[in-house]
Amino acid sequence: MAYKRVLLKLSGEALKENSDAILSAEALDNMAQMVKKIHESGVQVCIVIGAGNIWRGKIAKDAGMDQYEADYMGMMGTVINAVALGARLKVLGVKSLVTSAIGPVPEVNVPYSVEVADKAMNEGKVVFLSGGTGKPYCSTDTAAAMRAVELNCDAILMGKNGVEGVYDKDPRKDATAKFFPVITYEEMLKLNLQIMDTSAIELIKDKDIQIRVFRMEADNFIAAAQGKNIGSICKKGE
Repeated sequence: MAYKRVLLKLSGEALKENSDAILSAEALDNMAQMVKKIHESGVQVCIVIGAGNIWRGKIAKDAGMDQYEADYMGMMGTVINAVALGARLKVLGVKSLVTSAIGPVPEVNVPYSVEVADKAMNEGKVVFLSGGTGKPYCSTDTAAAMRAVELNCDAILMGKNGVEGVYDKDPRKDATAKFFPVITYEEMLKLNLQIMDTSAIELIKDKDIQIRVFRMEADNFIAAAQGKNIGSICKKGE
């Protein structure tokens, strides 16, 4: 395997696919099977999940809500998604631990700490890093970058809807968009490529952590964890 420890960055929408409900049993199983395959290959896995299937900031804005409150609602949504995927992994015989950066629910999760998460992965558990950073005004991109640094991950594996990797423009709207099989963090910042929030890139630009970007499909996560030539590799400059 190409990596010893990876952080999977999943969108909330990946847990519902085309379902009208916030979660789909089929989508949950697809994602859980993917995590199981990576885990059973010997790679340590931690996961950050978004909450776009449950809550969107635009709804809060349209309703005149304060961003502070809306962000905490989003963080709570990530806890729900983590518990749901963890429960499906349990059915498949994979041990996991749900940690949360916001008020834990003792029955289903524990407070996040580097020591707790690191120990659990070394014991062979998949670790969920829910609740974002625990603070408002921070995206799950920033949470993923921060946790990857704290937990000494080798790579962040990130699936994107509708694109094969990193481009200088949206290829769905512009046929002249240039694809980057490899790109440095400095180049990403210079070109203002919106693959992750700028604050997230700033956190890891000098770290030996790769970001692998590819189409959001379960098989692509497995291929990226195996180091196969898929999508784009984002990395520190020389």
